Amino acid sequence: LLVRFWQKIIVNAVLFLALAGLLQNMFYVESFWVSLGASIVLAILNMAVKPILFILSLPITLLTLGLFTIVINATMLSLTSFIIGSGFEFSSFGATMLIAMLVSLVNMVLNSQFRQPN
Repeated sequence: LLVRFWQKIIVNAVLFLALAGLLQNMFYVESFWVSLGASIVLAILNMAVKPILFILSLPITLLTLGLFTIVINATMLSLTSFIIGSGFEFSSFGATMLIAMLVSLVNMVLNSQFRQPN
């Protein structure tokens, strides 16, 4: 379980660097170490804050048929950026939403490809 956690952390760190390289005008990551720190902070926020936000926003999430979760994920990335500082930045909230969608999409694909059989 702990190995899987660290695998996800490293995948997200590499993904942050790749997206920062592809979307240079929207997303900035200073170095691999900043990316790794951001990935760890994001994992902690996803465990601690995201469930509370999800419950509080459940009515609007249901009304939008789940699309509001993109805003929640973007908010988690914005909080991560705020905590990490100038080494991990987004140009706008729209850029943050795009990055959140791409990170979610890549993680969904990777999770479906590497799911362990029960």
